[in-house]
Amino acid sequence: MILILGATGVVGRETVRLLTGRGLPVAAVTRNRQAVLPAGAFSVHPDEIPDLAEVRAVLLSPRAAGPAAAGVLTHARRAGARRIVVLSSVTVPHPAGEPRFREQFQAAEELAVGSGLDWTVLRCADFAANTLAWAGQIRGGDIVRGAYAQARTSTVDERDIAAVAALALAGPDHAGRTYLLTGPQSLSQPDKVATLGAVLGRPLTFAEVTPDAIRGGMIAAGLPAEVPDRLLGSQADYARAAGPAGDDVCRVLGRPARTYATWAEDHRAAFAGS
Repeated sequence: MILILGATGVVGRETVRLLTGRGLPVAAVTRNRQAVLPAGAFSVHPDEIPDLAEVRAVLLSPRAAGPAAAGVLTHARRAGARRIVVLSSVTVPHPAGEPRFREQFQAAEELAVGSGLDWTVLRCADFAANTLAWAGQIRGGDIVRGAYAQARTSTVDERDIAAVAALALAGPDHAGRTYLLTGPQSLSQPDKVATLGAVLGRPLTFAEVTPDAIRGGMIAAGLPAEVPDRLLGSQADYARAAGPAGDDVCRVLGRPARTYATWAEDHRAAFAGS
């Protein structure tokens, strides 16, 4: 059985789908008792992790596990776990944004390396799914407002992250490896908006506004302060120097990393509306 923390997140959900598609049983850790899971997966409330009797491997999302990460690993080892895969960030080797967020990922990496389990670390660029935050603006008009127009990142399709994670969880071939997972292109925010416009068949424009305006809008929408802190801190640094890029997705999967345009086409309905 493979234990997936953050099983209803964009990477965790796809990882669950890939693993169950291979016939591997999955314990999907979620607080949502009504979460819809594929055949071969069952939901586990975080409080129920100590009750698991058999665990083969663990996907650890530091943001999902939080301070409980060390306890989860202790229980997993007792249940027979042999492997751990950590969802980390490119900011660990390439600092950007507020140090406290980078330190969270670094601590999770150190926990895994010191766990006594076979470990694999996935240092991920920003997810393509993050741009779903623009969907409401795009459904309502042709202008996307955001801060730091020239922030450039090699945005990664979360499905590629999940594909690498599934391989590392399913067998020993990736033990002791650290991968930098990025998309194949360095894109500014206007580049991404223009790509979405091409997919939708209408011109879209990115309008730069102040970071304070974006922060205020997010807080007014009910988001916790951590969300704009993460977003705006890294964007400020990536406006000065582009985020890192690498070819580990291609090397591990044996195919090119998906482009942002491919992701946009596959998620067209979210931006087009009804």
